[in-house]
Amino acid sequence: MLGAGLLGPFQIGNGGPGGGWIIDEPEIHFVLDIDVAVPDLAGWLQERVSKFQTSHKFEIVPDWICEILSPSTRSIDREIKMPLYAQHGVSFLWLVDPIQRVLEAYRLVDGKWQRIDRYMDTAQAAIPPFDAVPFDLDRLWMPTG
Repeated sequence: MLGAGLLGPFQIGNGGPGGGWIIDEPEIHFVLDIDVAVPDLAGWLQERVSKFQTSHKFEIVPDWICEILSPSTRSIDREIKMPLYAQHGVSFLWLVDPIQRVLEAYRLVDGKWQRIDRYMDTAQAAIPPFDAVPFDLDRLWMPTG
């Protein structure tokens, strides 16, 4: 749902600025294939990647990555992937926990993650780098009960 919500305004330009590529589960090859990661979502500014790539193998570091936390991936996403993304210069990182109903947004500052904010429940939010168009977080959460 998150990718679909961002695609219109930020890739296509419907109701938003456009100018980006948003891909589900791209295979990111950092530094000569030494490090490889497959985030849940990643985005690139079109000014850095002018042509849409049809392959799922990417060698250009994304501007934004989003990981969807689950009980089986939570520690991998936080303890392995977060430092890897910082090491390779990803500018923004979102961690979405659909069970806890929380989105944590981070910006890379001097090689370290700085939390922008923590968004919860059904709040409408404008979250960098997609802060030009606010969206309802309630579309991200898993039904409870």
